[in-house]
Amino acid sequence: MSAVATTVPLVLPTFSTMPLDGESLPARMVMSAIAGCGAACFCHPFDVLRVQMQTAAQSGGATLGIAGTAGAVIKRDGMRGLYNGLSAAFLRQWMYGSGRMGIYSFLLNRKKREGGAPNFGEKIVYGMFSGGIGAFVGTPSEVGLVRMSADSQMPADQRRNYKNIVDCLSRITQQEGVAGGLYKGSSITVARAMALASTQLATYSSSKEYLLEHHRDIFVSESSIATMAVASVPASLVANAASMPFDVVKSIYQNMPKPAEGRPPLYSGVPDCARQLLAQEGPLALWKGFTPAFVKLMPYTILSFLFLEKLTIMATGKAAL
Repeated sequence: MSAVATTVPLVLPTFSTMPLDGESLPARMVMSAIAGCGAACFCHPFDVLRVQMQTAAQSGGATLGIAGTAGAVIKRDGMRGLYNGLSAAFLRQWMYGSGRMGIYSFLLNRKKREGGAPNFGEKIVYGMFSGGIGAFVGTPSEVGLVRMSADSQMPADQRRNYKNIVDCLSRITQQEGVAGGLYKGSSITVARAMALASTQLATYSSSKEYLLEHHRDIFVSESSIATMAVASVPASLVANAASMPFDVVKSIYQNMPKPAEGRPPLYSGVPDCARQLLAQEGPLALWKGFTPAFVKLMPYTILSFLFLEKLTIMATGKAAL
């Protein structure tokens, strides 16, 4: 009796064969967080510069341009200083980025599966909803990111010297509580996220549709790098302009030091923070740090959307946004 050798082919799992359905909300949130972390690795230094430019006056330093701020950071802390708070940026992607892009992607594609192409107004609503939810959940990571990014420019005796994001959030909770510490400025954080997410995501989706409809000879598919890169430019510009006033006030308010015993806080709330900023520096202060924010947001938008689109295509065979 002869033995018959049977060869069993090795089948490697793909995203589409894994238990987590690529079309589900959890899957889209996970892919969004991974895409955001990948983009943060390249773009985080611009976040550090943005925060330090926005909080320079509060920290008692001179207001410098992007080149001057970068030079000051490197002189003070070396190249590592440009990555202060990177652990907070990663946590931010899992708490905020996952909701902002994941929920929007889920809602957008559910609408398409139901046979309707969402109009620009619907996309704005999707973006406001997803950005607002993501921002509220992610406020602690946002506070940690601001604190860790701005800490090195504080006077030496006022620095908090956080070891990492866990130490940062733990100390904030112990010293300032949850509502007054971890969720400090949650209202302005949510407002900023709603402005950014709605304009960025809606403009990006609509720009892709326009390019594919009117310039199909150049932009051959919605998943091509050229299509995603070009659509990201107007999305970044519009979102940056819309969200900067919220962002500046948020950074200053969240970086507010704990008042000395018996002394009132520097700002009584977000409106008071905005009022003092306008009185002291004028309306243009609301767009302070625009250049590093835009320089960061544009490559961040391109990279995060590129990573998300490619991951989603692997999982579902269709683009995410």
